[in-house]
Amino acid sequence: MTYRPIEHYGAVGDMRTAALVSREGSVDWLCLPRFDSPSVFAALLDDDRGGRFRLRPLGPFRSRQSYLEDSNVLVTAFHTTGGEATLTDFMTVDAPVPELVRLLHCRRGSVEVALELTPRLDYARGPTVLHPLGAGALVAGQGEQVLAVASSVPLSVPDGRAGARFLLREGERAAFVLRWGEPAPPPTDPDALAPRLERAVRFWQEVSREWRYAGRWPQLVKRSLLALHLLLYAPSGAMCAALTTSLPEHIGGGRNWDYRYCWLRDSAFALDLFHRLGHREHTLPFLHWLAAAQGEGAPLRPLYPIAYRDGADALREEVLEHLEGYRRSRPVRIGNAASDQFQLDIYGELVLAIYSYHRHGGQVDDALWRLVEALVEGALSRWQEPDSGIWEVRSRPRHFVVSKVMAWAALDRGIRLAKALRRPADLQRWRKARDAIRREVLERGWDGRRGTFVQSYGGRALDAALLLLPLVGFLPARDPRVVATVEAIRRELGEVFLRRYLPEEAPDGLDEEEGAFLLCSLWLAQVLALMGRPREALGVFRRVAALGGPLGLYAEMVDPRRRRFLGNYPQAYTHIALVDTALALDRALATRPRLPAVARR
Repeated sequence: MTYRPIEHYGAVGDMRTAALVSREGSVDWLCLPRFDSPSVFAALLDDDRGGRFRLRPLGPFRSRQSYLEDSNVLVTAFHTTGGEATLTDFMTVDAPVPELVRLLHCRRGSVEVALELTPRLDYARGPTVLHPLGAGALVAGQGEQVLAVASSVPLSVPDGRAGARFLLREGERAAFVLRWGEPAPPPTDPDALAPRLERAVRFWQEVSREWRYAGRWPQLVKRSLLALHLLLYAPSGAMCAALTTSLPEHIGGGRNWDYRYCWLRDSAFALDLFHRLGHREHTLPFLHWLAAAQGEGAPLRPLYPIAYRDGADALREEVLEHLEGYRRSRPVRIGNAASDQFQLDIYGELVLAIYSYHRHGGQVDDALWRLVEALVEGALSRWQEPDSGIWEVRSRPRHFVVSKVMAWAALDRGIRLAKALRRPADLQRWRKARDAIRREVLERGWDGRRGTFVQSYGGRALDAALLLLPLVGFLPARDPRVVATVEAIRRELGEVFLRRYLPEEAPDGLDEEEGAFLLCSLWLAQVLALMGRPREALGVFRRVAALGGPLGLYAEMVDPRRRRFLGNYPQAYTHIALVDTALALDRALATRPRLPAVARR
């Protein structure tokens, strides 16, 4: 069984769901009709059973992938000894139901092509039946789930799989369309599909012009923001943490989680970033939903289904025993038990996002102000409780330092908002709680013996999340305590590519290794810039940015020795931090000569 490196995949989507397409022209991951729906193709998690839709030349070939300029339309270029062909993949952006379009065009000579189509609906948990509808169409079904497939070339359908071999000569084209939920096959005339391609390109190019960025890394920032829009669920404004489930944090290990949901933490950081770049269109639905949910008295959870109203059962964690996992990394999980955890830090991250919204011209109306009050009061009432922390540990709850700092941030920004908006609030009580949290963190979160802040009260382990202390304004970046903690983190967790913490020193319920967390490396670059060490910051930033390759997509983690991505992909948190770091470095280098762009591998 052959598994492709994670970084060898491009992504296409319609802001409802998305597909991963390999350099070999294979759709190895697609969930329909939403990001968090069951998979239709999951060869990414089981090369044999998962199902795929592959189009590739017969015989030896070379390939490379790129996006059409300023878009999320993916082009895979194939080069053979006899000719060249391009495969253009995109999802229709204005269709009533999700629709994947694949256009194959022979550019030079002739290319013989092999097609393999093996839909495996519902995570391949049961048989998917293929019903031919003439020479170039079929319907794949399992229960009430229906996927219509149309091909401009005849398909053979033996033994539950569809296939074809065909020759394209220079100038000739072939087209393929997959449509969810409708039994009638869609049209496949390449000329008729051209307007859909034009609309998709135009849509993404218009999206790419909506941000205000004039710094040193326009292409890196643009690609990251386009990736973030692939992760947005447009009907609700929810930010999907990643497109995938169960891509391992260590090959062969069990740190395999389902990230196809909306984490309030990730969404808060994304909101803050979009506000600072003048892009609020897709953030307001999320803020209004959150305000309405709090108004109904619903308890705050760390994560939600991307449609919000699906309820907690949609997040119930289970293991798919029949799938072997990416490179035999078991288990494959769907759902996420972290939804039942108490994570104190999310109060602070959400208030920080609303504060950013206000600072950049957004109107905090009565509903949003009630949300701020609820979040501040939530932080105030619960800050003395242990929690599962920003890393969602599966061991016992602890008093995590960063959780307390984020509770402090909720109160601090809530006070600032109340004063700026002239809203009535019990500021004396809020200030008293804010100052009490600060005193306690400085006393109990500092280990005088080792001379650093630590992950949790009473412990001695370091945590890369402590880099957030200066980033949220809890202490200045040049404070000696911050400097000492940063230097210790670089000594013990990695000079550039940082581990989050050492599990042997900070038990998290999983006695396993993991890769370096790219988000933490980018936090390090931001802190170094704030410390007045921009050249060091730039060095860290360049090392991380160079991992993105020609597509500019990033996973959660990396194996620093092999330079291979680990964890779910593409990951919102990493892309958010890349843009944040570019903005921080632009400020730090404002008076310095222009530097060369990031070199990609």
